[in-house]
Amino acid sequence: MEIERDIIKAFKAWKEENGRKPILLKGARQIGKTWAMETFGRECFKYCAKFDFDRQPELKSVFQISKSPQRILKELALYTDVPIIAGKTLIIFDEIQECEEALNSLKYFYEDAPEYHVIAAGSLLGVAVRRRSMTVPVGKVRIMRMYPITFREFLRASDRKTYDFVDDLQGIQHLPEIIFNKLKTEYRRYLVCGGMPEAVISLLGNQGMATVENVLQDILELYELDFAKYAESKDIPRIHALWHSLPAQLAKENRKFVYKVVKPGARSKDYEDALMWLEDAGMIYRIFNITKPGLPLSAYEDISAFKVYACDCGLLRRLAHLPAQVMLDYNANYTEFKGSMAENAILQSLMPMLNGDIPHYWSPDSRAEIEFVLQHEADIIPLEVKAENCVSGRSLSVYNERFHPRLRIRFSFLNLQYNEGLLSCPSPLADWSFKFMDKLQQELR
Repeated sequence: MEIERDIIKAFKAWKEENGRKPILLKGARQIGKTWAMETFGRECFKYCAKFDFDRQPELKSVFQISKSPQRILKELALYTDVPIIAGKTLIIFDEIQECEEALNSLKYFYEDAPEYHVIAAGSLLGVAVRRRSMTVPVGKVRIMRMYPITFREFLRASDRKTYDFVDDLQGIQHLPEIIFNKLKTEYRRYLVCGGMPEAVISLLGNQGMATVENVLQDILELYELDFAKYAESKDIPRIHALWHSLPAQLAKENRKFVYKVVKPGARSKDYEDALMWLEDAGMIYRIFNITKPGLPLSAYEDISAFKVYACDCGLLRRLAHLPAQVMLDYNANYTEFKGSMAENAILQSLMPMLNGDIPHYWSPDSRAEIEFVLQHEADIIPLEVKAENCVSGRSLSVYNERFHPRLRIRFSFLNLQYNEGLLSCPSPLADWSFKFMDKLQQELR
């Protein structure tokens, strides 16, 4: 089966743009970038010519000889069985981080051959740019970010009727019980498999949990092979230690990242490069604390206090060796980690909607913490995340008393409702939360 990905719509809109720039598609390994580009090529073009710089290293010589797009295309025609025709052929440069000259050529395709449709992708592009001092042709490419399959995309494939009902919601009101129960069931299944396409297809194809677990484990092992292949030798053991400390970091009641959890006596200066490597690879998100919710949020960052989350909740569960059946057992004794999984899944929903921005969190002391704080238009909105139906705790009340936000949001497994500035949003509807925010902001103006 195939999963309908929202990024295909973005590709289609780009195809019709005036002044179109080549796309530079970024994202972690195994999230489906190549599949998305090829699917777009099949659906919207007569021909699709793909050039993979990892599998075809001989392609590099084509870009070392000339900077002229016309000359480059004549050479590339020798490596493909399909014609390269402006407007009819989608040109794909895959694993472009393996060839700096190909990355730089995107500038000349924009300036000298804009009639051609070019999409380039690189799973570890961020790592390569930092390690090799490569330059991205800023202003000459359209950077798009791709993420693991969202719950929105998962639900569309698993239960189209429920998806259509939710997607057509016009107001903020209680969901019918039958819809709400289906949402919660599908969301728990999503938390188990995460958003890696192969794992999702295995789950929805009823191939059994053993297959899902094997798929996730294979991806984790591939990631670790990347440590050895692409990281500096001195950083490999540190990257490995940081990555494997993630479940322990998130299992703490206070989820602030602590270096001594990685290794006794560990210091920030020894591990900063390793953290940045994992960020550049798209494997983690680093969320910084803010001293107060002021505009812009970046001006109030406390760079010494941050939390680290995984790019995918399914990979996090597998990394933690947490069995699927435990996550589905309401009485299971993993209270702290249940909260961590809930937070990671909400962040995973937020990231595709934030256009590359990263939210913050607010924790002035050990007695209060708001999991995520984000700027939406001119408003700063606190987002509290609760696992299941437990919504006790004073953190959101403390924040409200101090800063009086126009809108605050609590994610939990309670039904959808809005009351006096507080939007109670079911966690499965996090992918639609910006739609609710926009509606409420218009009403509050």
